[in-house]
Amino acid sequence: MLDPIDRQILRELQHDGRMTNVELAARVGLTAPPCLRRVRGLEEDGTIRGYHAELDAVKLGYGITVFAMVSLKSQAEADLRAFETHVASLDAVRECHMLNGEIDFMLKIVAHDLQEFQAFLTTHITPAPNVAGVKTSLTIRTSKSKPGVPVPEEGDR
Repeated sequence: MLDPIDRQILRELQHDGRMTNVELAARVGLTAPPCLRRVRGLEEDGTIRGYHAELDAVKLGYGITVFAMVSLKSQAEADLRAFETHVASLDAVRECHMLNGEIDFMLKIVAHDLQEFQAFLTTHITPAPNVAGVKTSLTIRTSKSKPGVPVPEEGDR
């Protein structure tokens, strides 16, 4: 169970994962050694899964983002895992979510342009084993993209 200090540590690190332990400790009202012990504990128990830099896709040449809704022929566990393993190997697929309902998976895919995306789709997604169909939606603009999850105050849900 997370206490209020753990929650504050998580909020601060999610906002700025590059701050030093000394700065983090000052923000949460601890000295550096106990703060570091708490952070390491949150890392070890898997609450903190990693740290990364948020990159600008457009500045790196990825001009389009597409969401692909994939339906599979079989939903047997082995077939679901095989599809997940396949898309995990594809760098252009940035997210893969298994869904409940008509669509089995939603993929977030980045590409430099529409031609690159179409080639990717027809060589890596639609011919993949067990794929029954793929519906795609090209994003027009992104009005919100916030990594992480909300970290509520203690007592809030």
